[in-house]
Amino acid sequence: MNLPAGPLTEAGLRQHVWPLFSRVLQRDEIYLANHSLGRPLDRLALDIEEALDLWYDRLDGVWDDGGWMDEARRFRDNIARLIGLSKPGDVVPKTAAGQGLRAVLNAIPKDKVTVVATRGEFDSIDFILKTYRERGRAEVRWVEPQPGSPALFDTSDILAAIEHGVDVVMVSAVVFTTGQIIDGLAEIVAKARAVGARVVVDAYHAAGVIPLSMDDLGCDFMVGGSYKYVRGGTGACWLAIHPRSMDLRTLDTGWFAKKDVWSYARPEEPVRAEGGDGWLESTPAILPFYQARSGLEFTLDIGVDRLREYSLVQLAELREAFRRNAVPFFDPADPTQFGGFALMPHVDAKGLRQELYHSGVNTDTRSGNVRFGPDLLNSMDELHRAAEITARRLAR
Repeated sequence: MNLPAGPLTEAGLRQHVWPLFSRVLQRDEIYLANHSLGRPLDRLALDIEEALDLWYDRLDGVWDDGGWMDEARRFRDNIARLIGLSKPGDVVPKTAAGQGLRAVLNAIPKDKVTVVATRGEFDSIDFILKTYRERGRAEVRWVEPQPGSPALFDTSDILAAIEHGVDVVMVSAVVFTTGQIIDGLAEIVAKARAVGARVVVDAYHAAGVIPLSMDDLGCDFMVGGSYKYVRGGTGACWLAIHPRSMDLRTLDTGWFAKKDVWSYARPEEPVRAEGGDGWLESTPAILPFYQARSGLEFTLDIGVDRLREYSLVQLAELREAFRRNAVPFFDPADPTQFGGFALMPHVDAKGLRQELYHSGVNTDTRSGNVRFGPDLLNSMDELHRAAEITARRLAR
């Protein structure tokens, strides 16, 4: 990719980037659900084919040098670069972000864990916490959003809930329903440390959207995945662990967490590997590492800072198009405090989403909002046409 340095432009993207996505760009629609399921590069299919060719050619030798384990290491290295973590070995591959949360909950050495979480966490996180509560394994203290549409969170409410006796604080860097960036994450981490709690940051809607530095933030854990902004599909998820929390030992484990995996030694006391390797489980799913490769390398090559800058330009263009077409939408006072999509509250968000879909505009809905998520494969003309189509559907 010979994309020129400096701010991204539509002309440069058309010339250097769009040809890398020829398969998905054949679709006859305005795709604005990039915040939900990211569009893959053409190269993804070749990367998966590489994984399969290794299997066909090597059979059980596929684990050796130049094989599947090298790809696992590459995945961990790329994730570490994406989230600003200096030790790639502290990235633990998972098949879902919720799997990462369970690993943390099952590492706290208590029969019943006290958790502070916002009502804005993704459905899997919400469901896992409620299941632990139902089974008597957790007490969950929920932080409610402020009244309004959309419902936004005040960091002071989260801080107030973090008291002595809390074990885990679960908070999203970017709230999946509204795109709100939770400001004061560093304050949340500091308050949690002061009372002896561990912080899990859900970065699913932040990684690849806004620049991150887990090293600087200092949270105990971070979870995320490749399904959305880094174009890697399902299963390519991760749990990142701060060295401070390597003292914990999760019950979610397996033979890949052993100190010497391939020795098959079986001492009575389980001897774990150092660092993130000690948090691995059983034989890992391999294909997701290959799925994720092209999208991660593409994102890192362009740079999250440049992607963020261009995203803000696109979102400003889309919101201005909404204004011109008298489309009611949520207009944030400070757009830089929101992630990679725009919101339109609507009494029948699901119904409107279906109407838009049948009119050639592919969006999605969450919690009474239609979400519009442009990315660098969308032209400005598409954003204008999406606003015009939305206005016509609302006028019916």
